[in-house]
Amino acid sequence: SIYEMFGNECCLSTGEVIKVIGFKINKLIASICEKNEVNRVSAKVELPLNFPGLYKVVADKTPYLNIEEITRKVFIGPTRFGHPCFYSPEDIKLANFTIKHGEQIIFNSVEEVNGTMAVNCDVVRNNQSHSFTLPLSQEGKFYECEDDQIYTLKEISEWKIPKCRSRIVKLSNTLHMWHSCNPLPENFDGCLILTPVYEVQAVMKFRKDIVRILSDLDVEVKDITDCYDINSFLHPLSLEDVFERTSKEFPMVAEIMEGPSGSPKPYNFLHTGKEIIIYKKYQATRILASEIRSDSPKRHFLIPMTYKGKFKRRPREFPTAYDLEIARSEKEQLHVVATKAFDSPHKELFCVSVGDQFLAQQRQTSEVLYEERKKALDVFACEQILSDTYKKVLLPMYMEGGFVEVIHDKKQYQLSEICKEFRLPFNVKVSVRDLSVEEDVLAAVPGLQFEEEITDSYLLISSTSSPRESWEIPVYRLNMSVHLLSKEVQTVVPPATRTIVEEISEEQYYMVRRYENQTLQPPPRPPKKPT
Repeated sequence: SIYEMFGNECCLSTGEVIKVIGFKINKLIASICEKNEVNRVSAKVELPLNFPGLYKVVADKTPYLNIEEITRKVFIGPTRFGHPCFYSPEDIKLANFTIKHGEQIIFNSVEEVNGTMAVNCDVVRNNQSHSFTLPLSQEGKFYECEDDQIYTLKEISEWKIPKCRSRIVKLSNTLHMWHSCNPLPENFDGCLILTPVYEVQAVMKFRKDIVRILSDLDVEVKDITDCYDINSFLHPLSLEDVFERTSKEFPMVAEIMEGPSGSPKPYNFLHTGKEIIIYKKYQATRILASEIRSDSPKRHFLIPMTYKGKFKRRPREFPTAYDLEIARSEKEQLHVVATKAFDSPHKELFCVSVGDQFLAQQRQTSEVLYEERKKALDVFACEQILSDTYKKVLLPMYMEGGFVEVIHDKKQYQLSEICKEFRLPFNVKVSVRDLSVEEDVLAAVPGLQFEEEITDSYLLISSTSSPRESWEIPVYRLNMSVHLLSKEVQTVVPPATRTIVEEISEEQYYMVRRYENQTLQPPPRPPKKPT
């Protein structure tokens, strides 16, 4: 049988032995539902997995009838997406624990417990986590919990569509324009029913790449798993698979089966057939930074702590008095200029004019006359800078004005100094570029906002043919497959490590922020204007 695969003709000969290694969604058929009514489908369109936008997943209303069904159809594992949540409409009584009806059950992993396959689960009550196991034989009705996260279509296709089911999603945010005709209606705000179209991933005896076969290819096959040595085939591993290996298994030699597509420098040497040494896995710190500009799209970067350039401060902008309270520090006094006028409804509080200058002091409580009664109000104390003196004034914390910082500090800072001495977010521009790299992408950016410090997963690799330097490669943003070689690593100690400033897409930016903020409490909301 001859068929076309990505523009190339491939031949499956009679008697060819193929090892199926997985199934992957190739594209999505989206049924467009107007006004969020799933029974009113206006049209069906084909969406590629890289179609832009962020989407909210609608919880599936069809229950699973036992735990075993969930493990067969839903991904459960150690990755960020591998912890689905379900609830039961009835209490579930276990030997030493009772799961209450409607309680969110977090599925963490599947393993053998006392000779029986079971799922390790958690329930959180009063901010305390309770762990227990559910056997696969446990029956009942298990419904998917609501998910407040947002996802790209690629994430949804990989992790959020159960096998043999479709998935309803709602468009949450359009990130950027599609490069060709948008298949969705203009100003679309309904929901989509996503039906996956699969492809079969396989390896063949005399090929070192991964073969993709469309699931509707008309070929007759026979299952010979029980009578064939499957170990004679190559065993592809993703970077996530490699990262899950124990630290004792490193270093290792691997051959790239499928390199990342369209890789920028320095990852362009990671092509199919290339042999690499993987020295170790680890977590590394990065500073998430975004270009300062009023229009969009903004560029986003992950900056390693080893960056050798220097920065000068740039003025920060503060939309409310509440933001002044968050930004102030004991190290230096915050000096700002008002960019928007504000008329106070209380005579005890200050009316701000454009151009007024203030030194930020501190938050406090003050009494104001409100509807002929005294009322306590959160205020922010400042000193107004006059021509020859200072005047103490009070601004309401809810004040929606606008302030721009006045910078007196002319010092040049290393990245580590900024992280140590100042609170993020923090505005800067590159004053001395990093001379250790051929091209410093940050030097051409007129202004940067350092948003937060994140921790991410990396593998340290080098080329076997020229191991003069090693590179950090991100586990979750570089899509490539390798297979391990039974070769000894000649150099156990890695050569000098090269770290780079990584420019990331808008989708990746939202993903990085979401992962990092899952463990953080949201900041308190500013006080509202009294009504």
